Amino acid sequence: MENVLTVEKLNVSVNGKQILHDIDLTVNNGEVHVLMGPNGAGKSTLGNAVVGNPAYTVESGHIFFEGSDITNDSPDKRARAGVFLSFQNPPEIGGVTLSSFLRTALEQRRGERVKLWEFKKELKAAMEVLEMDPSYAERELNVGFSGGEKKKSEILQLLLLKPSLAVLDETDSGLDVDAVRLVSKGIKEYMESCGGSLLVITHSTRILEAINVDRTHVIVGGKIVTSGGAELVARINENGFNEFE
Repeated sequence: MENVLTVEKLNVSVNGKQILHDIDLTVNNGEVHVLMGPNGAGKSTLGNAVVGNPAYTVESGHIFFEGSDITNDSPDKRARAGVFLSFQNPPEIGGVTLSSFLRTALEQRRGERVKLWEFKKELKAAMEVLEMDPSYAERELNVGFSGGEKKKSEILQLLLLKPSLAVLDETDSGLDVDAVRLVSKGIKEYMESCGGSLLVITHSTRILEAINVDRTHVIVGGKIVTSGGAELVARINENGFNEFE
């Protein structure tokens, strides 16, 4: 099975403070990996390092995507190659409609112009999966959106861009039951239609109920302290993270 993501001995710092210590991680094609741990453990730092956020400095180690070393690649180059990040707190961008943002992103991903009628057809189908009001397509990106609407906007991007690897950072944070259901439905549709891989970063397990988890990793103090299968999620639900600290 082809390796989509390979992280080798990764050490990452933020503002001069080392957060991650010798992280090793391999995600194969079509797999769902879950990264769990207490607040401040380094979960989001790993996700941001994978997508190339410049605020996170790789001190040593390597990140490989589909066999290529992307450790020093820019975020936009990684995105075009097929690395996607769903933000924990999606930003608001005034003056840019959701529709125009998505069409531009899709053209960057495909490396070619996308015909308007083709784009509208794909957008309509994806919005229907998430039960989104079509009027949201012409609203400014995330401006005035509720927390749930912003998260659905992120999953809408996932469905259209069809990345090889999607990093979902606390996607279920602050969502009510109905919003979690719809977001989970979108993620399941992505997995079934695209066959991509997921790295789900969470301290909750609600969003995992609709996803078949292949591997679970627990990160504490910037280190992966244990890994296992889906059964590890149930163990964490029952005992918390205390036994790993």
